[in-house]
Amino acid sequence: MTIKIKKVPTHIAIIMDGNGRWATKRGLPRNLGHKEGVNAIERTILACLKYGIKYCTFFAFSTENWKRSKEEIEGIFNLLREYIKKDDNSFIKNKIKLTHIGVIEPFPEDLKKELLQLEKQTKDFDKLIVNLAINYGGRDDITRAVNSLINKGYKIITEKDILNELDTKTMPEPDFVIRTSGEMRLSNFLLYQMAYSELYFPKVYWPDFNEKYFLKALKIYEKRNRRFGGVN
Repeated sequence: MTIKIKKVPTHIAIIMDGNGRWATKRGLPRNLGHKEGVNAIERTILACLKYGIKYCTFFAFSTENWKRSKEEIEGIFNLLREYIKKDDNSFIKNKIKLTHIGVIEPFPEDLKKELLQLEKQTKDFDKLIVNLAINYGGRDDITRAVNSLINKGYKIITEKDILNELDTKTMPEPDFVIRTSGEMRLSNFLLYQMAYSELYFPKVYWPDFNEKYFLKALKIYEKRNRRFGGVN
C-alpha cells in the first residue's frame, strides 16, 4: 500500500554513507558493504517511482575517494559494472533515464562504455531521472564551470551563468538532501546547488536504508517550511 504524501521533493540527492562501517560492524570486508549498498540503491529507485520523485542523485564516487585503497576502488568499479549490466533492463522497463555528473575520463574504458551506452538507451525516458555522481566534487564542478565561462569569453559572470554551466544544468536544484549514517557533513557534494536544500541526517547505515526509512524521510520533508530566505 502506498501512503499518500502531500508534498514530495522533485529532486532528492543522497550521500550514501556507512557502507564500510556496516561491513566492519559485521566483521566483513568493506567491499561487501558497498555491495549491499547497491541493493539499497535499487530499493530507493523503486521507492522514488512509487512516490513520484522525478530526480534522484546518488553520490557514488567522489573526487576524494581516490585516496582509498586500490582494492576498495577496484571493488567499487566492479560493482558499478555489475549494477549497470544487471539493471539495464530495469531502467528500460520502468522508463528510467540514467545520467551522470562528474569527470569519468579517468575510469576504465569498459566501465565508461557501459555507462554511456545505457545513458544513450535511456535518454528519451522521463518517468524518473537517476543521476550518478561519479568522480564528482562540488568544488571541482564550480571550478570547471567558471573556467568554461572564461573560455567562452565571459567578462562578468552571474550566479545564473554558473548554474547553467554546472554538471547539473539540465535538472532542478535538489530540494532534499539525505546523508545516511548520522554523519553531518556535505563532503563536497553539490555545494553550489544545495544553497537552499533541506538537509536530513538519519543514523541508519546506507545498506540498511529501505522504503520504511525513505518514507520517514519524505514525512520529515513534508513538514519542512521552505522560505528561501523570505518570510511566510
